[in-house]
Amino acid sequence: MSAAPQTQDCKQPPKVVAPVINPHRCEGAGDCEEVCPYDVFQLRKLTKPEMKVLPFGPWLKVVLHGGKQAFVINAGACHACGLCVAACPEKAIRLTRVTQENA
Repeated sequence: MSAAPQTQDCKQPPKVVAPVINPHRCEGAGDCEEVCPYDVFQLRKLTKPEMKVLPFGPWLKVVLHGGKQAFVINAGACHACGLCVAACPEKAIRLTRVTQENA
């Protein structure tokens, strides 16, 4: 885990914005997990049911990259600093505003 960004670098308090990972793009590089100062992400191997629902192209990428992808495990801790978005080589992460529907 890297040092937390300065407060002025964070765009929102926690629980206002959450990262969303596109599983069709994520290749499990783990850059998001490394740069996130709030431990929002975890890199892990996909389960058989998770692998089964991927289309062939993304499935093949996942297999070729060790069967791992990043998962959001602590969305409520996100401060919208954007470090994960900038670090993701696959451009698989976007930040979305938390609403009552996805809270």
